Amino acid sequence: MPPAANEPVKPAAPPKAENAPAVMPPAAKPPSVTVIDAFDAKGILGRDVRSPASENMGRIADVIVDRAGQVRAAVIDFGGFLGVGSRKIVVDWAALHFWNVADKTASITLDLTREQVRAAPEYKDDQPIVVLGASGTLTPLKFPPITMQER
Repeated sequence: MPPAANEPVKPAAPPKAENAPAVMPPAAKPPSVTVIDAFDAKGILGRDVRSPASENMGRIADVIVDRAGQVRAAVIDFGGFLGVGSRKIVVDWAALHFWNVADKTASITLDLTREQVRAAPEYKDDQPIVVLGASGTLTPLKFPPITMQER
């Protein structure tokens, strides 16, 4: 029976979920890909570091990055023999020179003398980092204060 002229018309029922088209999340963009020739780049952890006078300065133990992800310094395991008596010091990234990274036997040159590095304070985890630079003109990091969410 059709509704009377003064009776409201009921809206049609929404389609049931099984009849509704599936909503797909947007497709993820493919990652970018860069191919670097093995001759052009290599890892540096564990590589020998030498002074300009070819003195053994130790090995690169770690790399220090700031909150923005910029490489700031390298941690060098300096002195000692087979890890005994050695200590870690931090040197400015700009004080390092990478001559032939493809050759794992080639050392990295540090623009500091053994005496300068020997006098540097030891690096310790979770302590303020003292970075030794060749020119004496290091720029301190200037970041806004850390928020509670970043801790």
